[in-house]
Formats: sequence, C-alpha cells, structure tokens
Amino acid sequence: MPTVLSVSGSPSVTSRTTSLLRHLDDRLRLHGHDVTALDVRTLPADALLGADFAHPAIVRTAALFQEADGIVIGTPVYKAAYSGLLKALLDLLPQYALRDKTVLPLATGGSTAHVLALDYALRPVLNSMGAAHIVPGWFTLDKDIILGDDGTPTVAPAAADALAEVTDNFSAALSGRTAAPVSR
Repeated sequence: MPTVLSVSGSPSVTSRTTSLLRHLDDRLRLHGHDVTALDVRTLPADALLGADFAHPAIVRTAALFQEADGIVIGTPVYKAAYSGLLKALLDLLPQYALRDKTVLPLATGGSTAHVLALDYALRPVLNSMGAAHIVPGWFTLDKDIILGDDGTPTVAPAAADALAEVTDNFSAALSGRTAAPVSR
C-alpha cells in the first residue's frame, strides 16, 4: 500500500489543525496506508529560521518527503495565507520535493473568508514543487472542530462527512482507483 506523510504546519501545541490531521491519519490507516506524522513545530528552530539546508533534521525531513507516495499538508490560515512555519519548511525542501506525489491540501480557520487560501496561496506552491496530482482539498472552520481534554477532535457532522470524502478520494488517487467509503 502507498505510504503517506501527514504534515501539520501549525505552530500551536494544542492545534485543531494537528488534531484534525491525526484523526484523518487514522482514516488513511483504515485504508491500509502506512502514515507518518510530521509536526513542523517539532523541528529545530535554528534549522528552520537559519535556513540550514544541511541540518540533520531538515535532511531527515526531506527524506520523509522523498520516500512518501502521498503527502497530506494541513495548515491553519492566518491573514488569508498558510502558516509561516509551513512556509519556512517548504522553502528548505528541494525545489521538486513533491515530484510524483499525490497531495491533499487541508486548512483550518476562523472564517469562510479564508477558504480561497487553499487554492490561491497553498496550491500554487505545491504545484511549483512538482506535485503530480493535487486532489481537491478542504477548509474546515475552527468552530467545527471541538477538542476533548485528551486532544481528540470531534468534528461537526457536515464537516466530518466532507473530510471523510476528501480523505477517501485522496486514498483512492494514491491507489489508482475509484474512492470507496471506509466502514467504521
């Protein structure tokens, strides 16, 4: 089965974006994918801020991108753009780090005014990095993600259905087949 790298570009320790991604990682595992989670905030600041391409953590991260068949990129939206933390990482990856990859872009934010950040801010960058196929992504409102005391997300039903569909479509694209719902 194809492997997936699930990347959270959130700088927050208690992130709705990260919790949502980890929830979707579980769904991808139900499809039989081997999923590796990467929280960009855990990478050394000196490597990211110092633009240290040779830093061991950046070299390891670039290898994770290279080894994955598919990449899920999740980001909170700030001022109608993806996070600066995610930008710092993408800037350190090789120019064509997404070559031959299937990519699922996801975003969270406080207002539907930021929905277009996926298509007008993030998608062009992913495309310029050589992504073979960028599947339709999804924007989820912060209010539709409630975090439990243990960090487990509860997603509003309409958003959960949409997220399940885009995740299933991503899985199908990775496997070269038509999406089939996963039973829980």
